[in-house]
Amino acid sequence: MEKKQSPETSAPIGVFDSGVGGLTVASQLFETLAFEDVVYFGDVGRTPYGPRSKDIIIEFTRQDVAFMMEQGVKFIICACNSASSVALDEIAGDFDVEMVGVIEPGARAAVEKTKNGRVGVIGTQATINSNAYARIIHQSDPEIKVFSLACPLFVPLVEEGYVDKKAAYLIAEDYLQTMKDVQIDTLVLGCTHYPLLKNVISIVMGDMVNLIDSGEETARVARQRLTDGNLLNPRSSQSPTVAGERKFFVSDVPEKFSQIASRFLGHRVDRITRVDISKY
Repeated sequence: MEKKQSPETSAPIGVFDSGVGGLTVASQLFETLAFEDVVYFGDVGRTPYGPRSKDIIIEFTRQDVAFMMEQGVKFIICACNSASSVALDEIAGDFDVEMVGVIEPGARAAVEKTKNGRVGVIGTQATINSNAYARIIHQSDPEIKVFSLACPLFVPLVEEGYVDKKAAYLIAEDYLQTMKDVQIDTLVLGCTHYPLLKNVISIVMGDMVNLIDSGEETARVARQRLTDGNLLNPRSSQSPTVAGERKFFVSDVPEKFSQIASRFLGHRVDRITRVDISKY
């Protein structure tokens, strides 16, 4: 196990993802824990993780966490659904830092929200194939019916900025008709890109369906765990309106990341550092 000293309360929170999608989780963190320092790593040089083998996803995730440990983080959020479903439990015991993925918070929220016991989950093919959301939902309530659906075209729509174009509505209507047919009342957005399509998905599904944003739920869980562990930054009581420092790292050229990041965060990100993740 890679050891580290008891984390300092002023240490940053680490967030990593296979690419840019995790920025939707980071943006929720910036709101929920605005006073915290945050280190974000996007493995854009090796994205996506989903189509890769379990062993490779575990290897990549271990390297991502090792990089975060070097940054001296006090808590880690795995903002990648593929890594959360396949690798996080495998490597958690190898590092002396608390970690949370995006799947469990989203799944737990779905259990709390559903009234008719019919929950939909949409995500990448890898996340759907892992059955991770359904597994956690059924741990809480085995009577809930879970309907899972891969929506692979949603990611390129988001990254190309098509979130409000007619194509997005047409594709969403085509994908989500099956969810409407089975009369779900709760839909988990099981990919970190999907919150940018929340407006489109909401219009297609209608007002009677609750949308669960896993990033939003994960930020809430992070705040609770930091509070329980007495790890909130001292600014939380001293200067809660003072924004923490944000550092961004990527594993390949940062220009494309910066361009897409502006869509996720609502502002341009210019200070981005490239790192050689293969050395970790």
